[in-house]
Amino acid sequence: MTDEDSEPLAALIAASFAEYPGCLFDWSEFPELRRPASHYAARGGALWVAAIENGRIVGSLAAVPVPEQGAVELFKVYADPAYRGSGLAQALFGRALAFAAERGMAELMLWSDTRFTRGHRFYEKLGFRRWPGERYLADVSASWEYHYRRPVAAEAP
Repeated sequence: MTDEDSEPLAALIAASFAEYPGCLFDWSEFPELRRPASHYAARGGALWVAAIENGRIVGSLAAVPVPEQGAVELFKVYADPAYRGSGLAQALFGRALAFAAERGMAELMLWSDTRFTRGHRFYEKLGFRRWPGERYLADVSASWEYHYRRPVAAEAP
């Protein structure tokens, strides 16, 4: 992943948002997408993508250490519908697990829009559990998010 992959990554995210009514993609709410690789590297993290021969990004996942919580937080977890069920998302998740383990972190965590029901099923299949409470983002989509966590050492499903 390089900063030049900004537009293809944004296209993947916008297409994913479009699958859910009322979920809108607005560039102004995602300044990190202007220089995505640099953004996550500056936070001590990493961003992985899967691209096909024409440069189209079909999967993504970012990970950032949160040492005060002994966790790695995941961001930008998206997969093109044509690649869901192919093992692509599991492979990206495996990179994040290895990233967390190498840094001695005990958990993975993420926040997910309450509307992303397919994603929630995927996270739960990977061993994530939803924590109590939700947060409101006050964004253009009026998003509410669920919090998910999973021990790094948990058995793979």
